Amino acid sequence: MKYSSHLLSIFSLTIVICGCKDRKENSNLRELFSQEEYFLGQKPPGLTPELFAPGMVSTKNHERIPLFDPLTKEFYFLRQQKGETSKPYVIRFRNGAWQQPVITDEIEDYGMKSFISPDGNTLYLGNEFQERTASGWSEKISLGPEYDQILIMRLTTSNLGTYVFDERDPDGIGTIRYSVVKDGIREVPKPFGKEINTGKWTAHPFIAPDETYLIWDSEREGGYGNSDLYISFRKEDGSWGPAINMGPEINTEYEDNRGMVSHDGKYFFFNRIHHGETFEESEVNIFWVDVQIIEKLRKNSK
Repeated sequence: MKYSSHLLSIFSLTIVICGCKDRKENSNLRELFSQEEYFLGQKPPGLTPELFAPGMVSTKNHERIPLFDPLTKEFYFLRQQKGETSKPYVIRFRNGAWQQPVITDEIEDYGMKSFISPDGNTLYLGNEFQERTASGWSEKISLGPEYDQILIMRLTTSNLGTYVFDERDPDGIGTIRYSVVKDGIREVPKPFGKEINTGKWTAHPFIAPDETYLIWDSEREGGYGNSDLYISFRKEDGSWGPAINMGPEINTEYEDNRGMVSHDGKYFFFNRIHHGETFEESEVNIFWVDVQIIEKLRKNSK
């Protein structure tokens, strides 16, 4: 789907107005991420996905939904042990070291819907959000009446404040929409075109902070198995390019979903889920890989 010319003008104008502020915020976040210990002291991966933090995060239990808080140096994830429901855990960096993971309720309703904005100051929870305050996260605030009836599983934002979110569909189709800000007013959400909204179980979008690419998961013809991760790069005219399967390095015969790039822009995280007949035969894990895998796909798309 192509953005209209007036939307392109909006993007360009907003970049001019907000560019200095965004660069300053992103620079501050990069300073935080320049510390080696940020990623739990793990050795960075290369272009082959690896389990994230084996023994600490990735265990014989089921772990998924990673979330870094770039301003507090805390890492959240869901863990399910045999015979139990999934529970939110947090690992904190305190006194120069990462602590052991503990169950937490610091982020209310933490789970499938959680996403922290690129500047680290807003926590999105589907149809609601919370703002960072001196004492923690604020009370929940509604996104507005346009969103109240939409079953949002994940909403992500760009540096320009654009919302990109999905809608759970009982029929298993799924729709991804976007909403931009024009003259300080948020526009009514619109669906992406067929480049994005094709296939089944289309969900869990991640918009790049600079809006140059969009990642999501879906079941499509020609995929590797269940849900695969796809990427679309935005063209110079503002339209979105075709959906590109992220390839066998990322996708498998199992469910590969919920992709996102870390706030420092260095690593791509995603879930891989294998539903076995028993808990022991199932595998639910968090993987990470160098973000250059995205740059390779970008280069090959031209």
